[in-house]
Amino acid sequence: MRTVLVTGPGGAGRTTVAAATALAAADRGDRTLLLSAEAIPGFPAATGPTPVTDRLDHVRIDSGEHFRAELTELQNRASGVLDLLGAGRLDGEELTELPGSAQLALLHTLRRAAEGDLSGYDTLVVDLPPLTEALALLALPEQLRRYLRRLLPAERQAARALRPVLAQLAGVPMPAQWLYEAAARKDEELAAVQALIEDGATTLRLVAEPGPAAEDALRTARTGLALHGLRADLLVASRVLPRHSSDPWFAALAAQQEKCLDHWHQDVAPGLPVHEAAHLGRYPEGVDDLVALEIPAPDDRTPGRAGAPWWTEEEQDADDGASTIAWCLPLPGAAKEDLRLVRRGDELLLTVGPFHRIVRIASALRRCTVSGAALADGVLRVRFTPDPALWPRTS
Repeated sequence: MRTVLVTGPGGAGRTTVAAATALAAADRGDRTLLLSAEAIPGFPAATGPTPVTDRLDHVRIDSGEHFRAELTELQNRASGVLDLLGAGRLDGEELTELPGSAQLALLHTLRRAAEGDLSGYDTLVVDLPPLTEALALLALPEQLRRYLRRLLPAERQAARALRPVLAQLAGVPMPAQWLYEAAARKDEELAAVQALIEDGATTLRLVAEPGPAAEDALRTARTGLALHGLRADLLVASRVLPRHSSDPWFAALAAQQEKCLDHWHQDVAPGLPVHEAAHLGRYPEGVDDLVALEIPAPDDRTPGRAGAPWWTEEEQDADDGASTIAWCLPLPGAAKEDLRLVRRGDELLLTVGPFHRIVRIASALRRCTVSGAALADGVLRVRFTPDPALWPRTS
């Protein structure tokens, strides 16, 4: 299944482009599913797959409904403990969703699309939140799985066989049992979403309206995409004005957009195809307006995830000839003042501007000490020196 993740700065028309992308894929002959939390004019608002055209279905993500269902299920699983404590149950009608529930609802729907009742499509188009929130969301499955491993490590489940006996002695279900079961179930769900995001057939489609604010956001996004190993297949310039007009005010705006587009090609997104979607003079309403934008369908030949972005190089010190190993990661657009590195055990905590990622150090480098780091020409090089106490000696 080809997956296209659509995002861009807020107000750039990403939901419109996501819908137009899904229509283009369906017109090409793909069975297509569009996931969106936003209302789309002319599209059904049902939370289950609902036909838009012969080959296009739409699912509206309802975060409130998902939050109530999850919390109700949690209460049911913890009923023994809640009854022992005399806690009162919360009804679904009195539950108000909390901050962050929209992101969790989207991850849940992605899991359904990956392996559940929303599978079976050729192309999946996902309308993501605005750019910065979207990149944080795409990193969330990996982060949550790490939290689960730290808080509930697998080795602590060694006494699982004793829990039924302890439960009989106590007279109530042991909390640890259902807690570990819930953690294992969530880890499987997050693993499915992470696999979908990291799949080679998954690409990111950026949407921005030509202008200074969008240029800054796209420049920052380049760094976030590289940090997480994601690759964009297309940059859609939305609401592009006609280049020739007799109205001086209108012509000045069009000239500003044209200058910005030239800069995108040369500096902000070199090598990335740019599609200019014309301004319709109104907000798109319905299928015909979306088709008029002429958004191209996803190209099946375009590779998705960049794969493992790290590589290693061996270096020799010019002064004493000592050998070091450089662990390299391309970070285009990153600035030294926004970069922060911390090694903690076998992990490297990497922060670049608003983006944060924790990566596991390669096995050979775990027997080394960090001797320095440098950022040059858009590439971060972390230098490791073999630790004589841990590195095997050679004759």
